[in-house]
Amino acid sequence: MARKGSNIYKRRDGRYEGRVPVGYRENGSLKYKSVYARTLSEVREKMAQFYSVRQEQTVSSLKLTVREAAEQWLCSAKLRVKESSFANYSNIVAKHILPTLGGEYFSGLTTQKLNNFIHSKLQYGRLDGHGGLSAKTVRDIMRVYHSIEQYAVQEYGVKSTNFTIPKVERKQLNVLNFAERKRLEQYLLHNLNSTTLAILLCLFTGLRIGELCGLTWGDIDFSAGTLSVRRTVQRINRRGSSEVIISSPKSKTSIRTVPIPAFLLKLLSQNKKDDRLFLISGTAKPVEPRTIQYRFKAVLKACQVRNIPFHLLRHTYATVCIENGFDAKTLSELLGHADASITLNRYVHSSMQMKQDYVSRLALTA
Repeated sequence: MARKGSNIYKRRDGRYEGRVPVGYRENGSLKYKSVYARTLSEVREKMAQFYSVRQEQTVSSLKLTVREAAEQWLCSAKLRVKESSFANYSNIVAKHILPTLGGEYFSGLTTQKLNNFIHSKLQYGRLDGHGGLSAKTVRDIMRVYHSIEQYAVQEYGVKSTNFTIPKVERKQLNVLNFAERKRLEQYLLHNLNSTTLAILLCLFTGLRIGELCGLTWGDIDFSAGTLSVRRTVQRINRRGSSEVIISSPKSKTSIRTVPIPAFLLKLLSQNKKDDRLFLISGTAKPVEPRTIQYRFKAVLKACQVRNIPFHLLRHTYATVCIENGFDAKTLSELLGHADASITLNRYVHSSMQMKQDYVSRLALTA
């Protein structure tokens, strides 16, 4: 069946089928109801009417549960967020929110109940009362809950609840220093293949790993000396199973054109393949990020550089750019950020050498 929209398909008999989420099965997967029509606009209208009826039925009961609001919020979210974001929201709802809060009425939820829920997640699975889920994970869970609650506030007028979101301490990342960068660069240059060339490209453009995996040879403009970020590759989880998808970049500002250093452009031109093929795989099918991460660890081990996550190459790129005099606005555009403050706060890390260089410029007033 050819897909015509969000959960809308054209059947062989010429009719359109719209699938509307109506709840969850015991295994946590979404349960759907189908509506049919002869035209695309008609099936969309029937789906909208179905949502409206479900809301009226819930309102008439004068009691709205977190489960009911979560199901409706997910239906709404599916129409406005990326596929990967929807999969993440669905997993959080099914795994964390519904098992504990699903049967709760909003009218009975209190600040204390929600704070207890947060506390239980932070202590999750540990008998000694330490560890549990990370503060960042619990923060993500509560952000989803807050969105569900706000949906219920707007649609049904339920009262909003205050709760304490765990504070996340940002870790100081140690980007690659000069010696490590040199060792890595030399290894990549002397062991050129599709993977090492891709790692080198990331080190000198700051691409995200999904963006790197999504590059095709047609995205590189050899005459202009640039590459265009048009897509991203990622693995998403769907209720116990996962799949690799190709989608649009993370945000509108992530769709960008990035200049390529001359030496790297020359290496790329020497290895160029058909425009339709993906740069790393050399085929019509992309390599997934997890595979590149495994290969990257092998490269680090081979060139005797400490084990770091692939994403640290992006941080390293940003720091090196600042060291070489890039202004924050230019760097934020190169990285695909909407705001230069994000670039400075998250991706620029001053080294001790950099601090010493600046301090050495200080002197007594003549």
